Amino acid sequence: MTDAVATARRTVRMEGEAILAASERIDDALAGAVDLLASGGRVIVSGIGKSGVIAQKIAATLTSTGTAASYVHPVESLHGDLGLVDRHSVAILLSKSGETEELFGLLGALVRLGVPVIAITGARDSTLGRAARFVLDASVREEACPHDLAPTTSTAVALALGDGVAMALLERKGFGRDDFAALHPAGRLGRKLLLRVQDVMVPAERTLPPTATMQQVVVGLAHGRGIVAIINGDTLVGVITAGDLTRIIERTAEYLGVRAESAMTSAPRVVHAGDLAAYALGEFERHSIMAAPVLDEAERVVGIVHLHDLLRSGAG
Repeated sequence: MTDAVATARRTVRMEGEAILAASERIDDALAGAVDLLASGGRVIVSGIGKSGVIAQKIAATLTSTGTAASYVHPVESLHGDLGLVDRHSVAILLSKSGETEELFGLLGALVRLGVPVIAITGARDSTLGRAARFVLDASVREEACPHDLAPTTSTAVALALGDGVAMALLERKGFGRDDFAALHPAGRLGRKLLLRVQDVMVPAERTLPPTATMQQVVVGLAHGRGIVAIINGDTLVGVITAGDLTRIIERTAEYLGVRAESAMTSAPRVVHAGDLAAYALGEFERHSIMAAPVLDEAERVVGIVHLHDLLRSGAG
């Protein structure tokens, strides 16, 4: 193992251990912080240096999950950016030591305005910690830096705590997939969250009754998606795939006269037209299937969807 690999592994291990230790220290202060954020208005997030970079990520995560948040530079905030703050605002301030002087001007202004502060800090009994309504413990034993100087484990823990707050707040607000998709309409993620099975399926034009012969089924398989839905009235009673056809051929040379009900797979896997395409793809992968009938809300067959349709759509 090279020195570089050993150092990288040590760094990642230390950061992981620090995050796990921080997870054990999470207490009712985080619940209180989530309550405060859920009932407040715009969230102001701030920090300086590496903490400022983490603050920007936390603000972005909150905004993308339904809570309006803005990163404010602690120095620039004193030159006009405090206009973002009103009496409904809540602030999240980050500082490893809790004694970052560049943060104190903003902290003082927030206190004067009556804006409640949530601190993410490694020092509960610090100036920042004492001024905050809720303190999230981001303390670490040491940085992963060999000299214990460059912020590494401390920033990893602060980021993880910010993510913990954002996810707890997301659940508290009932922010779901559709809400997320509405805020992420572009790109692969947007397609994955917005695309439904009905958008990629093909109409079920070649359904057959249980009394149909395998000769009719073979024609249906040749012109379809490798699957034929067998319906009795409006009710799906089975499917026949190429695998079912192979098995009936192996059983008898007179397979073309066999009735579909003797060869079909009863109680097949199905998906619904309104299902997310990503969910359907997951079902296909979990159950190792290539195609499935698509049902509407009345459980009637309205289409067929194939694994290749889902993959081409970008659902994965």
